[in-house]
Amino acid sequence: MTRPITLFTGQWADLPFEEVARLAGEWGYDGLEIACWGDHLDVSRWDDADYVQSRKDILERNGLNVWTISNHLAGQAVCDDPIDERHRGILNDRVWGDGDPEGVRQRAAEELKLTARMAAALGVKTVTGFTGSSIWKAVAMFPPASDEWIAAGYRDFADRFHPILDVFEEVGVRFALEVHPSEIAYDYWTAKATLKAIGHRESFGINFDPSHFMWQQLDPVAFVLDFADHIFHVHVKESITNLDGRNGVLGSHLPWANPRRGWTFVSTAHGEVPWEPIFRALNFIGYTGPTSVEWEDAGMDRLQGAPEAIAFVRELNAITPPDASFDAAFSTKQD
Repeated sequence: MTRPITLFTGQWADLPFEEVARLAGEWGYDGLEIACWGDHLDVSRWDDADYVQSRKDILERNGLNVWTISNHLAGQAVCDDPIDERHRGILNDRVWGDGDPEGVRQRAAEELKLTARMAAALGVKTVTGFTGSSIWKAVAMFPPASDEWIAAGYRDFADRFHPILDVFEEVGVRFALEVHPSEIAYDYWTAKATLKAIGHRESFGINFDPSHFMWQQLDPVAFVLDFADHIFHVHVKESITNLDGRNGVLGSHLPWANPRRGWTFVSTAHGEVPWEPIFRALNFIGYTGPTSVEWEDAGMDRLQGAPEAIAFVRELNAITPPDASFDAAFSTKQD
């Protein structure tokens, strides 16, 4: 399959965009999934032709392309409740404003609309991101959360995202939600409920990232097959579990590098994700979009992990369906 291999710049936003592009180009990546924070991409400048061209020029100088941009951080604030100091740490001043929670949510929604316009200006068709959730806080279901209260959370998501998607559709761009803890969709059944809540709009789909499936004991291959029509983008990210009877799946408020955590992220090719069956499933559903390496590993330097990852993904992408079934050779019919 001719899927481009890209590097997600979210975990590299402390470096200048030019430097990240240089590194990715030297390592052999086909392109970048550009994060809309740091100095990498300012979506408020979507109508500044010179600025947009400057991003394209940096990519071109380094032999790179762009198929996808990300605004996970602004997206998180669209539906989250509460909005608090954690959000202050991830949002730009334009979105945070005076910190009034509902004002933050509304400004975050406007930021996603600008992101769609920036994507269109770059010639990009997909934006990856988060939605946040007003009901994630009820994941433990205590104090008890009624069916009506949960349903109201899905309605809140839909009410906030329909106007955002109107702009996405206006400019011909799609939104791919990463199914992820703390989002309106974080597992199989909540993904089903989320798609139903948004009315199965064609502009709303999924950024498939199996690293979040492993510690939840979900089957990532079944997810690919069942959500085939909704997978707009793929993150290649790894995790491992360490459930020894003391470590729990909820992480125990311990930092990523702590071995007492029940699970943690590791660099691509160093975890438990069943990549070959996943890539065979992606072949089966005809997915030809980017396979984007999202480097996260508290125990490995990213300058080691990122170049290792591209070689691993290139080998997976080389798994190509044959032109004819292997058992076609058993035929005794002669031309």
